[in-house]
Amino acid sequence: MRPLPISPETAVKLAEALNVPLERLMHMPQHILMQKMMELAKQEQEADKADKQEPGKAE
Repeated sequence: MRPLPISPETAVKLAEALNVPLERLMHMPQHILMQKMMELAKQEQEADKADKQEPGKAE
């Protein structure tokens, strides 16, 4: 299996966001990577929605 055709900067950011080693990310099947990215996007949307529902919350 060949490495994913993404830039090194993108690979580093994705590895950090998905909490996987860079080497594992680069050889991850594309359909699994897309699934993990969709899960990450869903989590971010839920977090944004929760933040909007609690406008008085200070961080």
